[in-house]
Amino acid sequence: MTDQMTTESALFPHVSGRTKGYRPQDVDDFLARARAAFEDPSAADVDAGVVRTVAFPLVKRGYQVGAVDAALGRIEDAFAARERENALGRAGARAWVGQSRRLAQEILDRLSRPRKRRFRRAGLLRYGYRIDEVDIVADKIAAFLESGEPVTVDQVRTVAFRMQRRGYSEAQVDAVLDAVVEVMLAVV
Repeated sequence: MTDQMTTESALFPHVSGRTKGYRPQDVDDFLARARAAFEDPSAADVDAGVVRTVAFPLVKRGYQVGAVDAALGRIEDAFAARERENALGRAGARAWVGQSRRLAQEILDRLSRPRKRRFRRAGLLRYGYRIDEVDIVADKIAAFLESGEPVTVDQVRTVAFRMQRRGYSEAQVDAVLDAVVEVMLAVV
């Protein structure tokens, strides 16, 4: 792998006690797939989007979640940089910027909806993300997209929300956050 993309699979610290961590074999298998895809893009089944959305089961004595997530962030950055370079070479800067601008506008349109109505709600007896917390983050992201207020990719990647009954749909909020990361990485 290049200097841009390094993995630390055997070096991740394991959790101890009652805390659970990511299942080591699943993490190691995914990192091997990511490495292979990065080294041979023609056979790639992994890209920045796959890295961004990968999930691992939690087990006793697993890898520390924070350490794995930090490594995945670096790997995603490496894939995104390569994807950006490839797209610029194929379609040119104007097309790449136009595509990123359209996605940013879709996100901004969603986040500009009235507070408490930005996302679909979880079912009557189901839990979703706390509406007030999501709306605060949505306001910060909208300010970033509109006027360049400071927000980092890591802040978006690591945001966490508490749960509430009839909260915002987790899947919908997560999809928008993933799109925000994609836009941010596209213009880095």
